[in-house]
Amino acid sequence: MTAMTTTYYVIVFVIRPNGHSYEVLLGRRAEGRYLGGTWQLITGSIEPNETAWQAGVREVREETGLEIGAMYRVSHLTQFYRPDIDSICVAPMFAAFVEASVEPTINPEHTHLEWVSIDAAAERLTWPGDLTALEQIRQFILADHPIKPHLRVPLG
Repeated sequence: MTAMTTTYYVIVFVIRPNGHSYEVLLGRRAEGRYLGGTWQLITGSIEPNETAWQAGVREVREETGLEIGAMYRVSHLTQFYRPDIDSICVAPMFAAFVEASVEPTINPEHTHLEWVSIDAAAERLTWPGDLTALEQIRQFILADHPIKPHLRVPLG
């Protein structure tokens, strides 16, 4: 019997302005992949010698072809168990902003990428940690809370 491991992921809310509101990019996982058929945020593993925010930027680029203009850390850290790899998974979460006019390029991890309103994202996301993080994004980042500048991740 092998010992349980810890796996580190990153989860990114890709957000773009839409008039006086915002949209979140959701991806429908390809069948045959872990959680195939579910709608989720941009997610991926943190590679060796890579910071969590660097992994977020890379995963957004790899899964959507989009370039991030600004990135904010979300105070919520999600944790879950994956029985298929017998691992406790830990994932810092980020809000990454892109320009209003951009459209993603789909990759083999997803069958669909779709921009949805913040409210629609709250209805479609299934994991409690995602919903908690979305509420923090609404309160502290989208509403320009005084803490917002302190949550910004320098991308340089």
